[in-house]
Amino acid sequence: MDNNQINFNEIPKYPSRFSLRNRLGRLAWLICYWLLFKPFGPPFFNKWRIFVLRCFGAKIGKGSIVYSSATIWAPWNLEIGKRVCIGPKVNCYNPILLKIGNKVTVSQGTYLCGGGHDITSIILPFISAPIIIKDYAWICANSFVKMGVTIGEGAIVGATASVFKDVDDWTVVGGNPAKYIKDRKITNNR
Repeated sequence: MDNNQINFNEIPKYPSRFSLRNRLGRLAWLICYWLLFKPFGPPFFNKWRIFVLRCFGAKIGKGSIVYSSATIWAPWNLEIGKRVCIGPKVNCYNPILLKIGNKVTVSQGTYLCGGGHDITSIILPFISAPIIIKDYAWICANSFVKMGVTIGEGAIVGATASVFKDVDDWTVVGGNPAKYIKDRKITNNR
């Protein structure tokens, strides 16, 4: 056999990446998402949306907002602190823990990607790692945050940035891939 050819019969078979319990939970969540979460778009339904998420195991702090157009893949893997905003059309792909601190804003169109595939293997097995966003951070519009990344306290991820590495506390990053731009200094000017 040529070195460039692959014998697919020799590739090991892996079990399904999710348990039956997880699949049934996802099915129940999808039904409730489309019937009880997504249709209730006006802001005065925010408490209802938070209630629905909590019924599926999400831990959500007081004063937080989750827009109806946001997609939450697995509410039982979601922890949100106090006064957090998950903006319109945010996609939280969280097959594993997605932990967001207090007073964090995740702006519209952001994709928080907690899973992917191992490209070092020919069979591309599914892999996942938690995403942690610490207090006072701001993830600006249309950004991408990769699995296993920690966004530091007070950090700002600029609009359309793609974050593949941890972001230090109180820094501003931007670009694709995201790079350090400057330190974030807070003044008391109002």
